Amino acid sequence: MTTKQKSKLLNKWVKGTWSIDADGFVNVIGDVKVTDFSKYQTEIKFGTISGYFDCDNNNLTTLKGCPQIVGDSFYCSNNKLKTLEGSPQTVGGSFYCARNELTTLKGSPQTIGGYFDCYNNELTTLEGIPKTVGGSFYCSDNNLTTLEGCPQTVGGNFHCSYNELTTLEGSPQTVGGYFDCSDNNLTILEG
Repeated sequence: MTTKQKSKLLNKWVKGTWSIDADGFVNVIGDVKVTDFSKYQTEIKFGTISGYFDCDNNNLTTLKGCPQIVGDSFYCSNNKLKTLEGSPQTVGGSFYCARNELTTLKGSPQTIGGYFDCYNNELTTLEGIPKTVGGSFYCSDNNLTTLEGCPQTVGGNFHCSYNELTTLEGSPQTVGGYFDCSDNNLTILEG
């Protein structure tokens, strides 16, 4: 990809200003909404984004090239992701990875200021996510049989409905809003 082609794409995707650092990372003051990102993941790699980063609906199978720090929210829903490896490690706003093919949350951000939304995937475990989520946590419509590994502090609501849970062991110790565990196979409410 030529410098001119890269500049044209970045000017299309970025709302704000962008620059490329000495290591080749694209840093943005503003927001980014990528299209057809799966074609350019090896050519363009993002570093720090001050606003949001949106790569929803891009047929992504990997998060290669995605930023490591996002000041606002990160959107990667409606793709074909099986893992979150390559996702930002710090997200100031919310993290949305719903409607993918995730079987694990390993590689997910370790700091999330807002919501964490991983509903409607193929998750069997919540291992790999941070212990604290600033907003609500959504893990409904998965294949979870346990809540082990889930965040221990959730600032908003906690949704784990439509799974295969038989117990609430491992559930958060603090939830700022309501706790929805409906439509499971609960036989023990301890935890």
